Amino acid sequence: MRRDFEINNQFVAPGESKIIHLTLPALHTKSTITMPVHVIHGKKEGPVLFISAAIHGDEINGVEIIRRILSLNIIKRMKGTLLAVPVVNVLGFNEHSRYLPDRRDLNRSFPGADSGSLAGRIANIFLNEVVCRADIGIDLHTAAIHRDNLPQVRADLKNQKLRDVVEKFEAPVVLHSAPPSGSLRFSAGQAGVPVMVYEAGEALRFNEMSIRVAVRGILNVMYELGMLAKSKPKKIKTSVILRSSAWLRAPFSGVLRTVVRLGDVVDKGDVVGYISNPAGQTDTILEAPSHGIIIGRTNLPLVYEGEALFHIGRTHETAIVEEQLDAVYGPDSLNAPELVEEPIIV
Repeated sequence: MRRDFEINNQFVAPGESKIIHLTLPALHTKSTITMPVHVIHGKKEGPVLFISAAIHGDEINGVEIIRRILSLNIIKRMKGTLLAVPVVNVLGFNEHSRYLPDRRDLNRSFPGADSGSLAGRIANIFLNEVVCRADIGIDLHTAAIHRDNLPQVRADLKNQKLRDVVEKFEAPVVLHSAPPSGSLRFSAGQAGVPVMVYEAGEALRFNEMSIRVAVRGILNVMYELGMLAKSKPKKIKTSVILRSSAWLRAPFSGVLRTVVRLGDVVDKGDVVGYISNPAGQTDTILEAPSHGIIIGRTNLPLVYEGEALFHIGRTHETAIVEEQLDAVYGPDSLNAPELVEEPIIV
């Protein structure tokens, strides 16, 4: 007989689903604030997977991704345990803000402490009550405000356990990167819980294709972990591995006009945009500093000197890039049966 799953001094029985509310520091009015954690505790043994979103409160794609995962009937038949946290940064989410009210970045405040700053206390609660109870995690992000990201996974590929599941996610590109100090990914790794980050879309917006790529990717990871029963073997779409990346920054302030899109492959010296002043008759050409793929870009035409404009992942695997993007954005990509759901009317 499988044991109950304990979290926040509460117990979830095998085969049971329950929402556990983690108490956070209250508002000025003493109103209670909680972080909801959806716990699905399967009847059969298996790994514990956590999925989190909105650590940055304005990055809301992940909220919809988790909602769709939880709405799938197949989740009711899974093995192991799923901990799904649609909104980690509840205070920032309610204010449409990346940051917490103390102006700190929650994703640079880990591991935190129960006697630390507001950000540190929330980070400490999430790390100890959710992350450290899991075997592996997926943290969902978007680009920052006024920027857009190509669907991509970021992970330390030196961790073999993480590399195995990252490959099954089937993101168009995978960026190998060490976790920054203070991030959830860094502290989770130190606690022995490998975490991958999914980046796609822009802040305060839903991007349908980015959402669908993530839903499919999370299900693929759950298949690989043995949490879901595989129906039949399928060919895995190879992700493009990016070993490094760099931002092309504005040489001076002005008005930006871009000529490349997310996912475009560029050669060193290719024109990616122009900068001029509002009344100017001449343009300054912006050239790609290296061969690679556009994995991120600014959406705001008004730029200051030094501002990050284009994020270029370095790769020569152009054929694989094009194959992956055709699979993501092609006409057949909208017909994935596991992603189609009927609306629930209440």
